Amino acid sequence: MAQDENGFIKKDFYSAMAGSEEQAVNKQLDLIKTAVFKEKKAYEGALLMKKAGMAKGAKSKLDLFKQGHRALEFELQQDSTNAEYRFLRLMIQEHAPAVLGYHRELETDKLFIKNNFKKLPVVVQEAVQHYSKTSRILKPADL
Repeated sequence: MAQDENGFIKKDFYSAMAGSEEQAVNKQLDLIKTAVFKEKKAYEGALLMKKAGMAKGAKSKLDLFKQGHRALEFELQQDSTNAEYRFLRLMIQEHAPAVLGYHRELETDKLFIKNNFKKLPVVVQEAVQHYSKTSRILKPADL
């Protein structure tokens, strides 16, 4: 799905995830909240955890992270073979503060993405390739 009738565009979502602008993250969150599609909760969870890194105050950061974590992990439990969900989690895990303890699946997710990369939609493949250029874990040679 490149775009659905709700105006959600994956390329814009991944641009917000790769960027550092809170406004872009908020725009994607607003789009997702009103949209209806299967991956909605996973995307929302990833965005909330991304937004946590931009929030002010420790309590606000932790609350946003926990809310996003619950949403993304729930979707992963429902569909553990979804390589895109694994990619979302890998991006968050790689940048999450160590104190949160959200790093346990980095190697597992990397291997899963590597083995399923060619099955991903083109727009997601492009996002993975772009991300791999700056990732400590996932390298372009892995793809």
